[in-house]
Amino acid sequence: QVQLVESGGGLVQAGGSLRLSCAASGSIFSANVMGWYRQAPGKQRELVASITTAGTTNVADSVKGRFTISRDNAKNTVYLQMNSLKSEDTAVYYCKLSYLAFIYWGQGTQVTVSS
Repeated sequence: QVQLVESGGGLVQAGGSLRLSCAASGSIFSANVMGWYRQAPGKQRELVASITTAGTTNVADSVKGRFTISRDNAKNTVYLQMNSLKSEDTAVYYCKLSYLAFIYWGQGTQVTVSS
């Protein structure tokens, strides 16, 4: 069984920074994609950024230039560095791990940006 444990969310003022972490444990296929999604109240869950084992990234236009995704393959951990945060970044952020036909989600961590 694969488990994803997220950390790093919280309350921050607009313009501030936060760093999210997501550690995966269990039987994980070596070639996988890890990513961050977010869901604001009343909105659909959306992709923020993803990164493959090889380091290829996909970043949403809304956060390009402000958010950076990275990973440590040895630790099966993915990070999301969020800078210049805006009120519209307020959401629950979810970590996702996928490989082959398997998809796993973390429990979510709240990020609240006050203006």
